[in-house]
Amino acid sequence: MNSKIRKNLFLFSTAILLFISVPGWISMADASAAIGSVQKANGTAVVERQGQSIPVQPGLKIWMNDTLRTGVDGAIGVVFQDETLLSLGPESVLLIDEYVFAPKQGKFSIVLKMFKGTAVYLSGLISKLAPDSARFETPSASVGIRGTKFAVKVDGR
Repeated sequence: MNSKIRKNLFLFSTAILLFISVPGWISMADASAAIGSVQKANGTAVVERQGQSIPVQPGLKIWMNDTLRTGVDGAIGVVFQDETLLSLGPESVLLIDEYVFAPKQGKFSIVLKMFKGTAVYLSGLISKLAPDSARFETPSASVGIRGTKFAVKVDGR
């Protein structure tokens, strides 16, 4: 094998090893998992994701299975891919339990579980295109969302 081929093979192998071993590069590949983003944030607010607490700031990507948590002075405004709008008030805890927005495949689902606090919800395309696929759950009730806006307060943990 000539030296030019050997050098190119070495560079290619090194690049592959770096790509596999650098966590930041791997997380960039996961960016397609984002289902929405934070548009507004005030006070103390975090996203709990895979055992980590991430301080909320505008532009932060939101993923399925994220838990949104606000402190006594906190508030979060989120816009999902289907244009669903969600605002959380102080001392709120909400889990994004399920989210599928795949219009080309005809697959739609949004399930939000509110454990505590206050929220205002304005439905997006999922609720309009597949009304039976949108749910907002609380410890004592489950609401099927059929293209609407509502506010909810949950006393709880």
